[in-house]
Amino acid sequence: MRMRLFAGLLAVAVVALVLPARAEDDYPTRPITMIVPYPPGGPSDVVARIMADGMSKVLGKAIVIENVGGAGGTIGTARAAEAAPDGYTLLGASMGSHVAAPSLYKDLKYDSTKDFVPIGLTSHAPAVIVARKDFPAKDVKEFVAYLKANGDKVKQAHGGVGSSSHLACLQFTSEIGATPALVGYRGTGPALNDVIGGHVDFFCEQVVSVQGAIKGGTVKAYVISGAHRSDAIPDVPDAKEVGLPGYNISIWSAIFAPRGTPKPVVAKLVDALDKTLDDPATVKRLHELGGTVPPKRDRGLEPLAERLKQDIAAWHPLLTRAAAKMQTQDAK
Repeated sequence: MRMRLFAGLLAVAVVALVLPARAEDDYPTRPITMIVPYPPGGPSDVVARIMADGMSKVLGKAIVIENVGGAGGTIGTARAAEAAPDGYTLLGASMGSHVAAPSLYKDLKYDSTKDFVPIGLTSHAPAVIVARKDFPAKDVKEFVAYLKANGDKVKQAHGGVGSSSHLACLQFTSEIGATPALVGYRGTGPALNDVIGGHVDFFCEQVVSVQGAIKGGTVKAYVISGAHRSDAIPDVPDAKEVGLPGYNISIWSAIFAPRGTPKPVVAKLVDALDKTLDDPATVKRLHELGGTVPPKRDRGLEPLAERLKQDIAAWHPLLTRAAAKMQTQDAK
């Protein structure tokens, strides 16, 4: 009797040990949710949907996008950090949620370097500065002069404190010494709509989400960050050619999983992302929008972890000064 009982308990123990491994080997067995911490239509959302489409085909299960906007991407990011680490909740992250937030939010409910497992970079894109179509400056030289001369009479939109649009304009206005009035929104879409409607003056954002408005003539584009023009908007000069070499921001997007996600699951996700980035259809879609896929050397866990660490350190001084300035303005 005792021998049978012992044998039964041993069998249960063996099954308990084997089942998790089989679950990981069989992953995924159901749809995956990818949280995008911004409203639909913004650059993070656009890139995440492209990646979700490609990775779904590789993994054989749907990846469903869930938009959770607000607080510069920190609300949705916090939700992803608290999700079960089983591979069925991912985060379509950006520089805003992972690089800017640690410097701008004192009560942040996650640690971007410790509470996530990097899956990999998904895209790079330059930023472009656009203004309402009737903005008086005819070129970037006049635009810079106007901003300097008019100060906080000029309204600059952004998709939330710490968002990529906030970072893109912060680098630009710091470079030229301008101090526009900041008008925050719950994402790129609402901010761009108000630029198009003429309710605010200008906006800085990834080419990915504004190239359509530029081509459609509903906004006026002045300059693109970096040292090269974009094939998506070839008529817009780059910063280097107009004498603003310091405006060189390249905005990245990436995918993370909650800390504790099993290594075999992470490996499958990394592989699925790598195959998606190698797909000519993905490369073409991003290129048409003004983005690029990361090269092989920049893919996977380690390159993303190192990029995150470096960018947090590089942006921290500028962001802390900006945060102090905003606190001073709020106190007045």
